[in-house]
Amino acid sequence: MSNSADSPGSGSSPVRRRFRFRPVRALTAAVFALAGLIFFTSFNTAKGTDIRTDASLLKLSDLIQERSHENGQLNESNAALRDDVEALAERDDGSTKAEDDKLAALEQRAGTQKLTGEAITVTLNDAPPDATAKLPGYPEPQPDYLVIHQQDLQAVVNALWQSGAKGIKVMDQRLISTSAVRCVGNTLILQGRVYSPPYKITAVGDPEGMQKALAASPAIQNYMVYVNVYGLGWKVTEDGTVTLPGYSGTVDLQYAKPVE
Repeated sequence: MSNSADSPGSGSSPVRRRFRFRPVRALTAAVFALAGLIFFTSFNTAKGTDIRTDASLLKLSDLIQERSHENGQLNESNAALRDDVEALAERDDGSTKAEDDKLAALEQRAGTQKLTGEAITVTLNDAPPDATAKLPGYPEPQPDYLVIHQQDLQAVVNALWQSGAKGIKVMDQRLISTSAVRCVGNTLILQGRVYSPPYKITAVGDPEGMQKALAASPAIQNYMVYVNVYGLGWKVTEDGTVTLPGYSGTVDLQYAKPVE
C-alpha cells in the first residue's frame, strides 16, 4: 500500500522537484561576474578620464620640452655669471700678462670662449614621410630609412674635427671635448636640451678643407646614398665670417671616477 503523500497523483500536497545543477547557468553567472570586475577595474583606473587617448604621452613630451627650455635659460644665466667671474678674476688675480695669455689660449682650445672665423654649415633633415625609391634597384623605404640617426650627426662632427676645425656648434650649442651627440627616436639630445630636425652643424676653420673632409668620409658617403635614393636632407653652405658662442655649461666631470 502506497503513501498518498508520496504519490504523484495525490492532491494533498505538491511534490517538490529536485534541483538540477546546470553548468550553462553557472558559466553565464561567472561571465557576468568577470565582466563586472573588468568594468570596475577600468573605472577605478581611469578615474573619470579617457584612457584610450595619448594624453599621457603628450604630457611627457610637453614636460621634456619644458625642461629643455629651462636648461637653455640656465645655460644662459651660467654664461653671464661666468663672464662676471672671469672679469673679476682678471682684475684681481695678480697674474702676469704671459700667464693671462696662456690661460686665454687654454680657454680657447677648451671651447669656453667665443670663436670668430670662416665657417661652413651642414644641414641634415628627415626625408618626406611619403618618400619612395628614386633610383632603380633599391627597395621601397622603411620608416627607419627616412630619418636622421645619431651616427649621421656623429659622422659630420667627426669629419669636421678631422679636417682641423677650430670649433663646432650643433644647433645653438658649442661642442667641447666632453660633449655627446645622442639621438633618442628622431630627436637630438645635446647637453640636457632636446632638438628636432632639421639639424644644423656650424664649424669654424678652413672651408675648403672641411668640405673635402666631408666628401672623403665613408660614413657620409653611405649617408649620401640615402640622400640620392630616398630624399634625406643634405645641404652645405659657406657662411663667411661667423662667431661661435662659448660653451656655457658645466665643465666639471659629473660621472667619471679615478681608477684606484
